[in-house]
Amino acid sequence: MTETPIRTRFAPSPTGMFHVGGARSALFNWALAQQQAEGRMVLRIEDTDAARNRPEWTEGIIRALAWLGIGADDPHFEGPHFQSEQADQHRETARSLYESGRAYYCDCTREQVQERRDNPNLGYDGFCRDRGLEAGPGRALRFRVPEGGPTVVDDRIRGRVEFEHAAIEDFVIARADGSPLFVLANVVDDVEMGITHVIRGEEHLSNTPKQQLLWEALELAPPVWAHLPVIVNEQRKKLSKRRDKVALESYQEEGYLAEAMVNYLMLLGWAPGDDREIMPWSQMQPLFRVADVNSSSAFFDEKKLRAFNGEYIRALGADEFVERCRPWLTGEAAPWDDAAFDEDVFRAVAPLAQSRVAVLGEIVPNVDFLFLDTPVEDDRSWNKAMKPGVGREMLEAAQARFADPGLAWAAEPLKAATEEAGASLGLKLGKAQAPVRVAVTGRTVGLPLFESLELLGRERVLARVGAALERLRAQEKETAQG
Repeated sequence: MTETPIRTRFAPSPTGMFHVGGARSALFNWALAQQQAEGRMVLRIEDTDAARNRPEWTEGIIRALAWLGIGADDPHFEGPHFQSEQADQHRETARSLYESGRAYYCDCTREQVQERRDNPNLGYDGFCRDRGLEAGPGRALRFRVPEGGPTVVDDRIRGRVEFEHAAIEDFVIARADGSPLFVLANVVDDVEMGITHVIRGEEHLSNTPKQQLLWEALELAPPVWAHLPVIVNEQRKKLSKRRDKVALESYQEEGYLAEAMVNYLMLLGWAPGDDREIMPWSQMQPLFRVADVNSSSAFFDEKKLRAFNGEYIRALGADEFVERCRPWLTGEAAPWDDAAFDEDVFRAVAPLAQSRVAVLGEIVPNVDFLFLDTPVEDDRSWNKAMKPGVGREMLEAAQARFADPGLAWAAEPLKAATEEAGASLGLKLGKAQAPVRVAVTGRTVGLPLFESLELLGRERVLARVGAALERLRAQEKETAQG
């Protein structure tokens, strides 16, 4: 028997930035689709909310998916399709449901329904079921929910879920102007696109019995349902764009690697087994099983994501690390002119930086002192390292040693010179190098100091030490004058 090709779909609305929860859903759909030669994941843009949709959000969705490795250059990808293009089919399906008696027109206002019910929360009361109304102004089309019994949703993740028909009102499927509601458009699109598996967030579970009733009313077998666990923050509250950092673009801009993000998102509710976590897509994708997804909420741990990203950064080859860092080092994002950036210098320091950054955006504060005319002023670092008297004395001693033309300008001799200068003041190397580091780099922490001094060069190091001394002497004079 020929296996039915798997057809999943990812159906976002272009109403904002790309949510990490949406990215997780897309990846799970993508993983399943790629497990068959004829498998497909359809990208369907649900763009019928004209008031909120914007073209740039659609473009953002496509870019974000491409960043994750999902796109038109893969034969398992199809789209983008646009829900608005199916408007005629939506209307035709609504008409066929009316003609078959599975839907009826209703002219009740919300206020009228509430007046007839003791408890407004009970919803619509079926008042127009048997009035025989035809289409007309102010008349919405409602689906006739069967009386008695439940609708049973067989969910691959949550098991058997029953929804009693008595708790499902006759729901509207088309407005009075004929435009379809989401519940109908969604089903029609899935039917037309031959979707076999619907893998989406658990917030859509409440829509599922209505959608399944529509599938059955069309005399079609519903797709395989799978509702993914909600993603929560540290307080175990559902991730919210108002409270949490949820935009995939934000992580991309900070310098998270796509492969690290993909790896981490795949573990939000699913695991490959054997306590394995750091795994490339090529290994995770064949292992993915919808039935293995956990129904419990999944904690989005940004600290863990950051650790994942650091692992992936450290695994990059030297040349690739340089290329990945380039967007932060050149162009508008860089805090210096392109002419100030010396790629040879960066390539020399890159191995030192690669082991220290967890996201690529951190490369700038690690190397900016090499390409800026003057180091960044960090008052906290200055106040910590430049203790009254001691800071000036250490810089004066270092200045004298560094200016000696007999000193070879290399990391080891520079370390020895700094150690000697500190010893003359009774300071061990750790204390002695702090004022030098802040004077030259602007910060108390960073790349190995003496390799940094070597790359910066004698002239620039002496100029920065001299400038720091001037600042210290001015401070001491101001303090003395009260």
